[in-house]
Amino acid sequence: MHHSIIDTQLAYEVQAPAHLLFNLEAARCDGQQVLEEALTVEPPLALRHYCDANSGNRFFRFDAPAGPLQLRYRAVVRREAHHRPADLREQPVSEVPDALVKYLMPTRYCESDVMARAAQQLFGDLPPGIGRVQAISDWIHDSLCYQPGSSDSTTTAQEVFVQRAGVCRDFAHLGITFCRALNIPARLVVGYVNFEEPPQDFHAIFEAWLSGQWVVFDPTRMAPAERLVRVGTGRDAKDVAFCTFFGPVNLTAKDIRVRELQDASAPELAPPRPSGILLGIEKPEPLAALPGEPLPPGGAAAACEAPSAAHEGPGLGLR
Repeated sequence: MHHSIIDTQLAYEVQAPAHLLFNLEAARCDGQQVLEEALTVEPPLALRHYCDANSGNRFFRFDAPAGPLQLRYRAVVRREAHHRPADLREQPVSEVPDALVKYLMPTRYCESDVMARAAQQLFGDLPPGIGRVQAISDWIHDSLCYQPGSSDSTTTAQEVFVQRAGVCRDFAHLGITFCRALNIPARLVVGYVNFEEPPQDFHAIFEAWLSGQWVVFDPTRMAPAERLVRVGTGRDAKDVAFCTFFGPVNLTAKDIRVRELQDASAPELAPPRPSGILLGIEKPEPLAALPGEPLPPGGAAAACEAPSAAHEGPGLGLR
């Protein structure tokens, strides 16, 4: 197990009276225990808290007057490592629990119906199971360029597949899309995790339903997926935005700090072994620059190096 110490500070300028909805607090779920937490809002406002019974996502909402607004959330969370068998199988659609059928459906950001042919060409011939989902995650890591600024809060998985660039939310959306196109239930998870190269930010990964359990995958490989402190779980990014606002609101500052205390005696979870050799669509060179923009110094290689100065999370409010 390991402990994560989280300190999140957000600042906004509310231009006119508005209503704000936040999903910032660590979820209380299996394998994750919130040991301490504190939430402060300045100026002091009447907050309404609730928890979604289906997802476990914790929300708070309030009316804010015009003017500056500051929020701070601090928490200490303990995560427990779970054994991940190497022989987890995909389940026939008829065996998928009723409550999880929604994670097979196309959504706004995960157009699995449109991407079905590409998914079959790339992964349809691989042996079903956890190895095929790992092959999907590996393909996304190898084929996409992690490039902050290459996408926005409206970018879909199909667009990311075409432009071959995105941030963690986009990598996760594409993984979800490929899984659903292969009849594997999949969903988005966002939360806090420590990165080797700051600055910290919210992070997005995806889960696939295999052998009756959810298994996490992170195509960015920016941090061990099992260390993520879960905040939100949903069909795609519109379900798990850390802030949704109704009115004219601007984010003016964001400071997220995550410190981890790892149990040295606990072995690291090895990623599943990918199954088979990918066939079908050839992997093109990642997008070196956005259309109409000049290439960075050093050309495509420089554009697709791991970012050292920025990391984008799941996005601001999806209004």
